Amino acid sequence: MTENNTTKTVLVTGANKGIGFHIARALGEQGYTVFVGARSEERGEQAATQLREEGLDARFLHLDVTDPAVVNAAAKHVKDEFGSLDALVNNAGIALADGGWNTSELTVETTRKVFETNVIGVVSVTNAFLPLIRESAAGRIVNVSSEVGSFGFTTDPNQPFAGMQVGAYGASKAALNMLTTSYAIELKETPIKINAMTPGFTKTDLNENKGWRAPEISAKVAVDLATLNEDGPHGGFFQEGLDYHADTTVPW
Repeated sequence: MTENNTTKTVLVTGANKGIGFHIARALGEQGYTVFVGARSEERGEQAATQLREEGLDARFLHLDVTDPAVVNAAAKHVKDEFGSLDALVNNAGIALADGGWNTSELTVETTRKVFETNVIGVVSVTNAFLPLIRESAAGRIVNVSSEVGSFGFTTDPNQPFAGMQVGAYGASKAALNMLTTSYAIELKETPIKINAMTPGFTKTDLNENKGWRAPEISAKVAVDLATLNEDGPHGGFFQEGLDYHADTTVPW
């Protein structure tokens, strides 16, 4: 039995903390019913409870993006409850390295683990929920990428991460960017819009909170992309806000 209401729904993966939590909060503040996707039931419930205490409609959704059975069960849960999904934010991600981040020290095990979450996990979640997104009047998909997955940024000496070895993490984000463009080509004749974004170097557990940006600020562009009007961009890569000022678009 699906809920009979006109409330828009959104799933944010990895939403129990960091940028994902602030994306979930901001979309909840815009009136969305937010599914807080998280592997840990304890941490996911805590995050959803905090958002509900702030007056938002937030619901924990058990979601391990590396486990297809869990992903499919999560999609069935949303289908049974609402019948559709208006927005999906693929935020869950990990950054692992070996040795001193030298590419020559990178192990196959670490590379596989990073790609399993950052790339294969996005394929798993997106494909499982795409039928529900197609049921929305105008579905939106946002892939949280990184500027270190941009060939243009990492080879530009004027950019802060130029000359940096980005290892499996950067390679996985580059792969995610290509997936974004591939989905965009497939979905170009539909009302669905898919885009990638980079939050910048943000204070999160991913970098031991060494980033220089606050997660609530970094979340803004993902929120903008999840709530695009029909004349908004499709198949792009963005940073900061979508007011189309200089440097809003990130080179692939």
